Amino acid sequence: MAELRTAGVVDAHRSSSYLLFHHAWKLLLRCHERTPAFVQGVFVQGRSRWHQRRFSHLKITMADGDPICEWILGEGGASKIKRVTPVGGGCINVANRYDTDFGVYFVKTNRDAETSMFEAEAAGLNAMLGTKTIRVPKPRKVGSLPRKGSYIIMEFIEFSFSGGNQADLGRQLARMHKTGTSESGFGFVMDNTIGSTPQPNPWTNDWVDFYREYRLGYQLKLVQQQYRDNDLYEKGQRLLERLPFLLKDLKITPSLLHGDLWSGNVAYDKEGMPVILDPACYYGHNEAEFGMSWCAGFGDPFYKAYFEVLG
Repeated sequence: MAELRTAGVVDAHRSSSYLLFHHAWKLLLRCHERTPAFVQGVFVQGRSRWHQRRFSHLKITMADGDPICEWILGEGGASKIKRVTPVGGGCINVANRYDTDFGVYFVKTNRDAETSMFEAEAAGLNAMLGTKTIRVPKPRKVGSLPRKGSYIIMEFIEFSFSGGNQADLGRQLARMHKTGTSESGFGFVMDNTIGSTPQPNPWTNDWVDFYREYRLGYQLKLVQQQYRDNDLYEKGQRLLERLPFLLKDLKITPSLLHGDLWSGNVAYDKEGMPVILDPACYYGHNEAEFGMSWCAGFGDPFYKAYFEVLG
């Protein structure tokens, strides 16, 4: 976008749509800031001894009818599970690493979630995988737990503690946005969640309509219904009224978005290449991806590389 360039260097903060999405996400944070799970998910990455103390070692026996072990020792190709180790990093799901004689699997479980939550996550991961632009964990199996809850089994990726190159992340994310397009409009193949909050994704022809009704408008309704915050709701309604003016004359192509791109959902593998995970995917305005950038730590190398690819 030509209007984002100054003296040959991309300045994303000059984009009116970038600023809109940036401040709109801050508005949504106010909608959620009373919800403990959301606050923990954003501000506490959870990589602590507390997480490992809370979730004890799992008992690995086929006699228990454990569907996770059954899949790993069946379709997963393993004949032996060597150990199961708790993995920190989140507050919504329980995460474990399964080491087997056939490789390593990453497993998330949630006793309060229907399979639809993990099915939507798998759909988002597969959509991003399909672009062949950036590394994401490959989902292998989604299913129900005995009595209550659900699970997802996916590829285990060993992360680097030394980080990686933000320019690589910017380039690869831009390629995903450029490659992942939709002829169905804005939305996604199914509804999903952002954190534990439902996120509706009905196919919509117009971006302003989608963003107004199913992103900002939907969240504002939640905050009014659950917390009776009429002041925030009324301010949000004034913003919704101005959206057509703020986004007028923009040609917007639906781009595949990760949907929840903050620092806790970005990592680098052992080769130093970017990995994005825990998506809340949908097709939208590409700059909506940066609404969470205030807690993602993206710098100039990221934005410069990103907009160089988009041209």
